Amino acid sequence: MLENYYDINQADRFEELFGNLAIGQTPTAEHNRYFVLKWDFSEVSAQGDGQEIKQNLYRYLNARISSFSDYYRDALPVSLQIDPQDALSSFQFLLNTIQQTGHSLYLLIDEYDNFANELMMGRRNTEESRYQAILSGEGCVKTLFKTIKAGAGRRGIARVFITGVSPVVMSDLTSGYNVAENIYSLHRFNGLCGFREDEIATAIARIVRECQLPDAQAEEALAMMRTFYNGYRFSPDTDQHIYNPT
Repeated sequence: MLENYYDINQADRFEELFGNLAIGQTPTAEHNRYFVLKWDFSEVSAQGDGQEIKQNLYRYLNARISSFSDYYRDALPVSLQIDPQDALSSFQFLLNTIQQTGHSLYLLIDEYDNFANELMMGRRNTEESRYQAILSGEGCVKTLFKTIKAGAGRRGIARVFITGVSPVVMSDLTSGYNVAENIYSLHRFNGLCGFREDEIATAIARIVRECQLPDAQAEEALAMMRTFYNGYRFSPDTDQHIYNPT
């Protein structure tokens, strides 16, 4: 949804996608103003040593940049050049090309910590050495985030939105990307990653009604979900717990 909201290629579909939503009825000035590049690091394999992980990451980044080039073919002045050996070079060319258009890039990074978490779960010396190889010093992930930081502002990147589950990884990346703002613990975002109990109860009641089930099953279902999924609180400044199935 965030991707479509800011994507210049989706401007003609804005009313279709957002017209019946509050954000569509009172849109911000920056909707459909950006090129959008999305990376999902859960698609990056953590197999192999540090060099192999780097190659896995670079292959993935190059594939996404190639797809970006195809998707924005009509909006870009030239086709993007892909360096098969160095995805950071490919990314730099992408930014240089975007600067020629008068627009900027919105970079979305999901599961930024996924393959790093796989290494941490290993609990072996070899896993620790691989983790250090990609996140410490001039490791490939840390270098990537340095490149993103360097590309901010007038060099092409206007916004970066990063999601993941482990603050440990972001802590290790701090010197490489120390301009990020953590918003997950802010009070107004407490309900962002889950559902309130009244929302769950309303949905269950509708299902029971439409399926013509006994009313008692609604309370049974809610009690079960309360046992397994309730209790999450992302902000220390709220008493509201939310349901999160993951």
